[in-house]
Amino acid sequence: MKKKTIKIAMYLNYFVFAILLNSVGIVILKSQKNYGVNEIQASILEAFKDLPIAIVSFLIASFLPRIGYKKAMLIGLGLVTFACISMYFGNSFDTAKLLFATVGISFALIKVSVYSLIGTITENQKEHNSLMSNIEGVFMIGIALAYFLFPAFNSETNPDAWLNVYLFLAFISLLSFGFLFFTKFENQTQIPGVNLTDDFRQMFKLFAKLLTIVFVISAFLFVMIEQGIMTWLPTFNDKVLHLPENISIMMASILAVSLAVGRLIAGQITKKVDWIWVLVFCIISAMLIVIFVLPKTVGLQVVNINSLSDIPLIGFAFPLVGLFIAPIYPLLNSVILSALPKNLHSSMTGLIVVFSALGGTIGSRIIGWLFMNQGPENAFYFTLIPMTLLLISFFILKKLTSKNEV
Repeated sequence: MKKKTIKIAMYLNYFVFAILLNSVGIVILKSQKNYGVNEIQASILEAFKDLPIAIVSFLIASFLPRIGYKKAMLIGLGLVTFACISMYFGNSFDTAKLLFATVGISFALIKVSVYSLIGTITENQKEHNSLMSNIEGVFMIGIALAYFLFPAFNSETNPDAWLNVYLFLAFISLLSFGFLFFTKFENQTQIPGVNLTDDFRQMFKLFAKLLTIVFVISAFLFVMIEQGIMTWLPTFNDKVLHLPENISIMMASILAVSLAVGRLIAGQITKKVDWIWVLVFCIISAMLIVIFVLPKTVGLQVVNINSLSDIPLIGFAFPLVGLFIAPIYPLLNSVILSALPKNLHSSMTGLIVVFSALGGTIGSRIIGWLFMNQGPENAFYFTLIPMTLLLISFFILKKLTSKNEV
């Protein structure tokens, strides 16, 4: 198995799904404007994306090695190609629900496969941590591209012009399918159990461990923070800063870029600095941005905004929170996976994906409720609660991993 070719395939697949998955914030904004739904109704799109991820991951993760990671990823890419074409021709809120449900199902196959493959092509924890951070960094680059890709197809005179982006996404999904199809995989996967029943039993045994419980709670809290901010930032820019629609979407790309940079940098820093101190510094810095920078952003008076250059510098400050929350997710995942034998990586990844999806759904719904009932200018302050809980969980995880309780 050529490791470089496998890595390219993993990067490419993750890149494609980054654009699709995290376009949900953009589609939420478009749904409010084009399909006549309110914030609470629009936020259901996050559930249509995340719940299929959780359900499918739970059902297939433990025995996915028996199916084969390459075959699973090809199925995911095929499904998402069909979903993009359906969105282009469907052009309705119901079609958007179908799109994100299909994307969620497909991403479950992709993510469990990619996370499990990382363990088969890395030799030690440092390599694992570095590749994990890099893959998640590429994921964030894809997210950043989405915030420019969708406005590029948008038109103020034609409300349906933005749908053309889905023909483009269907095309690049097919390209990714073709590259993966011709990539050679050797069967180096390790089966967790002796049969399908035993595969499930191994997953539930993992969940019985205290370390696993603390970890999945931590993953849940982080994704609640990240997806809550990322999904609703375009709406925040539109309703609080009163930016034009395209500018609102492009401004949200700053968060994605900062997340990408943060993860790529963390992959290098953690080679020399213990992960616990990196995470403590990051979460405290993120909390300080919410406490001190967000109020100045909310009070910002903006007029005559026609391009990004017209926005005062302080308007760019809050999205930089992504630079500090970025390293948390890949480092937590690397810590738990590195502590487990490789034959359990697929089962553990299933739990990671399930609780990440639930965190994303609940986080988006909570922020959507806060936007509607507490006002969009106050909603993001509530992220301080899960940030505080996350800080506490870091020290618990450090204590448990130091004892090698797996």
